[in-house]
Amino acid sequence: MKHLIQLFTLFIAFGSYAQENLTYQQPPDEILELADVELAPGVQIDSKGEHMVLLYRDQYKSIAELSETELRLAGLRINPVTNIGSRTRYITNIKVKKTSDKDAKQVSGLPANARLSSFSWSPDESMIACLNTTASGVEVWVLHIAEAQATKLTKATVNANMGSTINWFKDNKNLLVKMLPSNRKPLIDSAIAVPTGPTVSVSDGSKAQNRTYQDLLKTPNDEFNFEQLALSEIKKVSINGTINDFLNPEMYRGISFSPDGNFVKVMKIKRPYSYLVTYTRFPNESIIYDMNGKTITTVNDVPLDEVRPKGFMATRKGKRGMSWRGDQPATLVWTEALDNGDPAIDVEFRDAVYELKAPFNGQPKQILKTKQRFGGIEWGNETTAIAYDYWRNTRNLKTYVFNPSNPKETPKVISDRNYQDNYSNPGNFVSSKNKYGQSTLEINGDKLYLMGDGYTKEGQFPFIDEYNIKSNKTKRLYQSEYKEKLESLNSAIDMKKGEILVRIESPTEYPNYYIRNINKKNNLIAITAFDNPFKSLEKINKRVISYKRDDGLGLEGTLYLPLDYEEGKKYPMILWAYPREYKDKSSASQSTTNPNKFVYPSWGSPIYWVTRGYVILDKAAFPIVGEGSDEPNDSFRTQLVANGKAAIDAVDELGYIDRNKVAVGGHSYGAFMTANLLSHSDLYAAGIARSGAYNRTLTPFGFQSEERSYWEAPEVYNNMSPFMHADKMKTPLLLIHGVADNNSGTYPLQSERYFNALKGLGATVRLVMLPKESHGYSAKESIMHMLWEQDEWLEKHVKNKNEEEEPITNDETKLKN
Repeated sequence: MKHLIQLFTLFIAFGSYAQENLTYQQPPDEILELADVELAPGVQIDSKGEHMVLLYRDQYKSIAELSETELRLAGLRINPVTNIGSRTRYITNIKVKKTSDKDAKQVSGLPANARLSSFSWSPDESMIACLNTTASGVEVWVLHIAEAQATKLTKATVNANMGSTINWFKDNKNLLVKMLPSNRKPLIDSAIAVPTGPTVSVSDGSKAQNRTYQDLLKTPNDEFNFEQLALSEIKKVSINGTINDFLNPEMYRGISFSPDGNFVKVMKIKRPYSYLVTYTRFPNESIIYDMNGKTITTVNDVPLDEVRPKGFMATRKGKRGMSWRGDQPATLVWTEALDNGDPAIDVEFRDAVYELKAPFNGQPKQILKTKQRFGGIEWGNETTAIAYDYWRNTRNLKTYVFNPSNPKETPKVISDRNYQDNYSNPGNFVSSKNKYGQSTLEINGDKLYLMGDGYTKEGQFPFIDEYNIKSNKTKRLYQSEYKEKLESLNSAIDMKKGEILVRIESPTEYPNYYIRNINKKNNLIAITAFDNPFKSLEKINKRVISYKRDDGLGLEGTLYLPLDYEEGKKYPMILWAYPREYKDKSSASQSTTNPNKFVYPSWGSPIYWVTRGYVILDKAAFPIVGEGSDEPNDSFRTQLVANGKAAIDAVDELGYIDRNKVAVGGHSYGAFMTANLLSHSDLYAAGIARSGAYNRTLTPFGFQSEERSYWEAPEVYNNMSPFMHADKMKTPLLLIHGVADNNSGTYPLQSERYFNALKGLGATVRLVMLPKESHGYSAKESIMHMLWEQDEWLEKHVKNKNEEEEPITNDETKLKN
């Protein structure tokens, strides 16, 4: 009877929490001034570095846009009225300029109230095709770059629901476009439709250990609606506006032309569908057509991909990753698993790569076998290509140079490294456009070129190396020497001339683009001149601090002082972080934060609070390390608390903060981190957890970098789940979550149930559910309100925390079991 009374009392507690009828709020003026600014445009530049396209967009969507009709089917989010992804971010204006000109030209002829997306350059780079979304549908438009003129090609009858919507023919005069079929049937309104029977799912005994995907098909009505929205007919659309039939209605996914333009590979979805996985794993077949839409042959037929072996390195059987070989006119390449896709099987080679030349009726030729899981190929020419394989469990990445024409010739390993070891990263190979317009390796005799980020113990110094294939040696051609700025190497415009597109920035200098000639000293030509929109941060005090965890592991974070900082005064602090898993301490302790990076307060950033009198430690390192046979999560909680304590100790020793007034926060896995820190330490005055997962038993077949299932490691799942330790929560926690979160594992139920548990156990907690928002927030109203909520929470529970409480000192830190 006593237990029944306790359960009834708990039920009453769960059901009696207060709801606030609150309208959207605005943050304080200091924050609003930074959060509501006009963004500099996005930049696209042709491969020759001659023409630049400036793409302008609104920083945020509106809540009205997010409230437009949306269907969530098979992993897609679709507006069934306009037939495009309902979360698409749109460009609203375009300007163009030659890189040699000072000022940009406004493009004329753009649609009124433009909502542009899916930009696709023509093969000769004289035009860009794009989509424009109207109130009733999607149109195709084309931009003539030299003339700065845009024209409409189609009515609002395009089907952009499945992507790969517009593809250029090689003649620069025509496009393949997915259009709405004339035989599409009306959609079923599942909210009012009368069911014809139950939904039944079955298992034949095969293990289907899939992640917890969202927006899946759930009913026969969902299947019908998905099929209608996926159906397209493919039309040939000329740039003068004529439209001709090309392919009949089917559920088309990907469309790609052969490099020579004589063939087109089309992937289409087939039944049966799945209620366990997204559309990308539905049955599909790939068919080759000629330029008149005549069927040549079927080159791949993939069954439903619901059941795979266990592990991150598991894959499906059969042909996968089929694409065109970029250095050949019309050759297909693909990969097949030699271990049945099962990482538990011990084999000498995991994958094999095959090719098949046009007319695609011969025997496939094996050109490569990889010891680890195949990671991709960068094509060069008949005798030179670069291949990659990797193994996530060991963090190993190998790079090979091989001869595609002679499979008997053993590939040469040119790099064998831990891919989390940034100091050893040799960079990425430089590519250029070949005669087919495909990006392939820039080859000069026996020489290739590498472009790298250049992380070192002394700092970041991006570089360009010359790599000799025969000698396997590199020669440094250029290395950035900036110590108070950050130079990023974007792409090679002309390696022979030494012309490189670079971006240069500093903490208060907005990133701008330049053309640098590495063959000439101090030869730098500015091609953009964007102003810093965050004027109030121009005198911000920013630095990267390094410190050590109790076990000696090196850590770092980006420290910002309040704009009104006074020496000797103690300030409250916000610690913001995101945990990352490593298999070795050496990689985990590397410095990869550049103090010269521009200070950009994005929508989710804590940087806004330097205007409100807070010290900020942003992107604080929170490595979780498991070496050898130990997995990182075996000691997750211990390492998590140690990371937080080390960060607070480091800033406290600098004399900047009142360690009794420290808040911790994070988004997604950072929210999970926050809830754990508050549950298992007494280091913090308050926490902010956005869009997190708090009960790991609801993601039983793995999460983040954990590939063991709940039934293999129940103690890990339980120990890591803040929900299981809700009774330990004594620190005020602000929970924020998007009602329409579609991220695997972080469904809104996670925050709702965690709040119920905390409320029932007497914790100080506030739950804010943002209508219509997904995992990342996008509506202006939502983001401004989020900033207001966070500011109110910080002011009440951190800055103005009860002054009578005993301060937490370094020696008095308490750790909860």
